[in-house]
Amino acid sequence: MSRKSLFKKVLIANRGEIACRVIRTLKRLDIETVAVYSDADRQAQHVLLADEAYWIGPSSASESYLNMDRIFEVVEKSGADAIHPGYGFLSENANFARRCAAHDVVLIGPPASAMVAMGSKAQAKLLMAQADVPLVPGYHGENQEPEFLLQQARNIGFPVLLKASLGGGGKGMRLVHAEAEFVESLAACKREAKASFGDDHVLIEKYVMQPRHVEIQVFADTHGNGVYLFERDCSIQRRHQKVVEEAPAPNMDPAIRQAMGEAAVRAAKAIGYVGAGTIEFLLSATGEFYFMEMNTRLQVEHPVTEMITGQDLVEWQVRVAEGLPLPLAQDQLSIEGHAIEVRIYAEDPEHEFLPSTGTIRYLGTPDQTANVRIDSGVVQGDEISVFYDPMIAKLITWDVNRERAIHRMERALTQYHIAGPKTNIGFLQSVIGNAAFQRAELSTHFIDDHHAALAFDSVPATAEDYILAALFLFAQGRGQGSQHEPWNTLTGWQVNSVSSQVFIFQGADSTLQVTLNEDNGSVSAQCGDTRWVVQVNLQGHQMVVSGDYSGRVAAFAQAEQITLFRDGQSVLVEQYRFQHRAADETSDGHLKAPMNGRIVNVAVKPGQAVAEGDLLITVEAMKMEHAIRARCAGVVKAVFFEQGSLVNEGDELIELELDEEE
Repeated sequence: MSRKSLFKKVLIANRGEIACRVIRTLKRLDIETVAVYSDADRQAQHVLLADEAYWIGPSSASESYLNMDRIFEVVEKSGADAIHPGYGFLSENANFARRCAAHDVVLIGPPASAMVAMGSKAQAKLLMAQADVPLVPGYHGENQEPEFLLQQARNIGFPVLLKASLGGGGKGMRLVHAEAEFVESLAACKREAKASFGDDHVLIEKYVMQPRHVEIQVFADTHGNGVYLFERDCSIQRRHQKVVEEAPAPNMDPAIRQAMGEAAVRAAKAIGYVGAGTIEFLLSATGEFYFMEMNTRLQVEHPVTEMITGQDLVEWQVRVAEGLPLPLAQDQLSIEGHAIEVRIYAEDPEHEFLPSTGTIRYLGTPDQTANVRIDSGVVQGDEISVFYDPMIAKLITWDVNRERAIHRMERALTQYHIAGPKTNIGFLQSVIGNAAFQRAELSTHFIDDHHAALAFDSVPATAEDYILAALFLFAQGRGQGSQHEPWNTLTGWQVNSVSSQVFIFQGADSTLQVTLNEDNGSVSAQCGDTRWVVQVNLQGHQMVVSGDYSGRVAAFAQAEQITLFRDGQSVLVEQYRFQHRAADETSDGHLKAPMNGRIVNVAVKPGQAVAEGDLLITVEAMKMEHAIRARCAGVVKAVFFEQGSLVNEGDELIELELDEEE
């Protein structure tokens, strides 16, 4: 769809991966790009990619990316004639859409009226009922009194879902299994809703057992045209956050696809929709589907739709915003092949997927081809900040069918290497490799139903790993000297003697020693009873080993830690330190912050008696709340932080004086 654009300059009111992705399409369309950034993002990739970049405030999103005044100041300074909001932040804010019109700048998105119509889940339910779209039983009214809401939940029947009326992305959502959990869950849901969307209004829905989450990509223009670009299955979720998305939905009956697609287009036309939108449905095993919500923006998972249709949805957005008709009619759209997307996050699967912040010390990725796509906003050396969503990248694979697309994803994940923050790559491998997933036995309960099979623990180091770590350090040292000057190498070279080095590593319970002897280009390596004779060639971070062990191993060394990437696994090996000491862990009486974050609720005060399981304090990180509860009964001795305080991982939050056992 090569053409001359009507827009001259577009401001991207976003950051990270989506800002970079939008900039790439705009550059291809020969449209100038304007980035905005906060203190934390001064050197971010979207800033470096854009033609112009402007600072808009401190690191907190509320003072920068959500600050409309600052963004419109940049519009005036830069002369931008359009704004692309990406997803999140202001992308579904009707007031922002109105202010765009007031500033005579085009919003590459739907009109404010459509955002208002679908921005409230409660109002959207009423509109869909009028359009004869099936709805899940629930309460979507204005009465927000806790006792009234509890009675509504009783009438609907537990389990129920609490949802932020203005929510999205799993924020402000709670599954309540029983009446006893309702009051505490409602309070937490309202806090999350207020923090994320500025409104604590919630709605209640009946929880449909074993459903699939299937969403339809719709597009509409200002000429009355509307189409659907088929469906995506987003059933694999954790805490209501999508983990794996694929298109088309596996085992989708063509008649159901058409019925869902036509219903989605009717819904969009009913509210005068313009641009890209997504209608989300619950799909039962017997083919009934129920409207959940409409996202009036581009979705995170839009690449899988692009891969199976061959269309650039950002270009479609631009074309529609310029007032042009849709590029294709419904009968011109077709599905080709199968695409899968996973979201690579900086989080710790071994500790309830807590966000893992810090610098990306090493980043190795699979090659991008027609079958493998990476959408990312970070490179090696960038920092994953506590202020924003911890997504590192979206990895997408495509092939002629689902089986082959899965195979490509399995291989691509083994080639994705990250040292620094902990990541969910190993967990994603366990999901994609799961037999039930490969058989397309999908539901929104998939991760809970297969929890034991998907449980992810870090791979313990073996004698082979210690040898490989020693070989990497040895090869690095050898590479630091001149290949032609044996006197300058760091190999322990001696006249008429075999070069020998000893490396000591810290094991789980004791130290381990690896001895390397180099003679005539070969290295003899021994750790305990394991002995190899190998040749080693180091190419950057890639180590090629041949002999008793043969393989290509990626590695990265930082201080005393060596991260090995081999056989699709990441293994951490630590060199011995003479003053090595165990980490100071949280005890039952001294509860510490599990990650960097902000205190959003202090539920106790000094002198208060607590029972095992009582809520003590709530920490928010990356817009998600993490409740810290008493492990044992006792009395609160001290509370070290107040609501609103920023805390670092390991900070002591609460001290308890534990009850003596009888």
